[in-house]
Amino acid sequence: MAESLLIVESPTKVKTINKFLGEKFQVMACMGHVRGLPSRSGSVDIQNDFTPHYEIIAQSSKHLNLIKKTLNGVKDIYLATDLDREGEAIAWHLVEALGINKEEKKKKVALKRITFHEITEPAIAEAMKHPRAISLPLVDAQQGRAVLDYLFGFNLSPFLWRKVRSGLSAGRVQSPALRMICERELEIRAFKEEEYWTITAELSTAKPATPITTFNALLTAIDDRPLEKLGIKTETHAQEITAALRDAPFRVKKIHKQERKENPPPPLITSTLQQEASTKLGFSAKKTMSLAQRLYEGVEIGGESEGLITYMRTDSFNVAAVAIESIRSLIQQRFGSEYLNKTIRRFKQKSKTAQEAHEAIRPTDIKRTPGNLKPYLPSDQYKLYDLIWRRTLATQMSQSVEDRVSVDIAGGKNYLFRAHGSILTFPGFKKAFLSEKETKSKKETDVLPPLNKNQELDLVTLNPEQHFTKPPPRYTEASLVKALEEYGIGRPSTYASIISVLQDRDYVKLESRKFIPQEIGMIVHKLLKGHFSQYVDYQFTARVEDELDSIARGEASWKRVVRNFWEPFIQLIKKKNAEVKKSDVVNEPTDEICPECGKPLVSRLGPYSRFLACTGYPQCRFVKPISTEEISLETDDKKTDEVCEKCGLPMAVKRSRFGLFLGCSGYPACTNTKPLGGGPRENAKSSDEKCEKCGEFLVIKKNRFGRTFLACPNYPKCTYAKSIKKKPATTKAAETNP
Repeated sequence: MAESLLIVESPTKVKTINKFLGEKFQVMACMGHVRGLPSRSGSVDIQNDFTPHYEIIAQSSKHLNLIKKTLNGVKDIYLATDLDREGEAIAWHLVEALGINKEEKKKKVALKRITFHEITEPAIAEAMKHPRAISLPLVDAQQGRAVLDYLFGFNLSPFLWRKVRSGLSAGRVQSPALRMICERELEIRAFKEEEYWTITAELSTAKPATPITTFNALLTAIDDRPLEKLGIKTETHAQEITAALRDAPFRVKKIHKQERKENPPPPLITSTLQQEASTKLGFSAKKTMSLAQRLYEGVEIGGESEGLITYMRTDSFNVAAVAIESIRSLIQQRFGSEYLNKTIRRFKQKSKTAQEAHEAIRPTDIKRTPGNLKPYLPSDQYKLYDLIWRRTLATQMSQSVEDRVSVDIAGGKNYLFRAHGSILTFPGFKKAFLSEKETKSKKETDVLPPLNKNQELDLVTLNPEQHFTKPPPRYTEASLVKALEEYGIGRPSTYASIISVLQDRDYVKLESRKFIPQEIGMIVHKLLKGHFSQYVDYQFTARVEDELDSIARGEASWKRVVRNFWEPFIQLIKKKNAEVKKSDVVNEPTDEICPECGKPLVSRLGPYSRFLACTGYPQCRFVKPISTEEISLETDDKKTDEVCEKCGLPMAVKRSRFGLFLGCSGYPACTNTKPLGGGPRENAKSSDEKCEKCGEFLVIKKNRFGRTFLACPNYPKCTYAKSIKKKPATTKAAETNP
């Protein structure tokens, strides 16, 4: 019978760790968090110094009961939850939930907290040699975070329900992230494009010109004054310059050569892993973390299961000495000594709170090449492992070397052109990325022909080109994660869940890999920024993270930090509850007049969309839907092959606040519109039930909470709807990742 019990968070780890420990050990999983703050009033006792009242999470009960049954026969309990703040708190909650070593217990067991960066036999063996007690400062930091987030969300979210509509939420980290996306959108909407022109000269070192002798140079100065980006504003000005240059002599004025050496990027941490996977693989942050979790916990390879990467929630660039030795050995063997950096390369920490005891994300064994593992890994796991493996290898490789040439060329007496060329003379660390697009060999257009000072050049052609300034780009997952990290908002391990919540609440949509705020998101952002600016401020969120780190270091009390936040926060909530009217938040004035009573109509936000309503309500109950052509468009039109049946012009895909539709490209002269892809009725899935009012077959629809129901396809003329009764079914509990 097992003498010792080792508890981990995920069942996937159980199988991997079991093979490392003998029969004297039993390994069990608690399935992540075991206790939490219920989402109801009173979960935090404010009057009693913010005492949290935790409850066992429903889905954790059965796992705790299984663990309890094994306690009587064991002498030692090893708490092997994850090595971050969350993991430390889970270990503490486990002890509390299981009632281990309570005063009434006659038998005492030895509690041993262990952590490891990777799930390999040497790492587990080393961790078992150095058990410790649970770190209460780390637990307190997590408690402080949980209580702060509860108080923030549980009081601000109901404010949104009262002033906007039900089902919305606000969060200490979520709301500043929404602010970033919405403020960028406002910048884009306010942007006014400006026209400008560039002039490129195609020059040749010989006559007749050949592909080998020709190169391009850009006009950069006029009359010894640098040409600003918007220096040539009109086509007329551009044509004047080209006319002046058409017969002008061109001569090499100055040649500047420079050798550029580039160091490799640092090893991956949580945030950069998410950014790289998004940019290079197109993975969402959530998908990246899920795949990394699998690689960390263990993969079956030839009947054996072992973790392939180190712990994926980290902000440290530190790499273990034994791993560095192995990495450098493989570089020597695979590429040769010229590709190995002469000394061990260390990387300076980006985060002032990074824990040096933690490691960066790296393969547990660098000798496991992606090629060797490809037969055992699903496609996406393989791609992510390949990315981690190559990045890790590159960190100890030599610099890349590039020869860069910058040439100033005089065009006549008054104009200066500049040409750039470069050639990679030694790839160095870039050799590790040869399969990646940006490290392929330089194109011929990057190489200039041989040039000498004062050399005469032949003008082949002048190319004036029209441009328009562009608005700032919308955030992608990669750029949003980078911005959150730079502002110190949240922690990298929370970014995936933040992004998911914003999408689940319909605050934002991800289209073409870019975040577009929806109307409800813009309304929430405007309300929070207008009335709770200090709490959705980037500095506030970052300051809270610093205070939580101080608690983790044992330098501050979590209850004092919570109290300092709570007292002004709740006073502001009370004040705004009295001041802010829902009508001021959700209604927009219009120029239309009610046809029934003559009072103004307002655009009102309903549960699903906007509609026009009379300001004379409740005496006058006139309402009407807002037609598609009345809704302001938010994106550029994309013309289709479909022709408008009214005027013959192409139909274009347009966006309203309700989604995509087809509209005439001749708008506003022609206001013809039609649903995209046949419209809601044609797209809706029919059922075999009939409407009790009009006899039409009901269609299956989805409400804003994602629940399906049956509704009449003749809505709004017929408003009949009914819920769908679900058949009882037995479902297998999904595996929970920590």
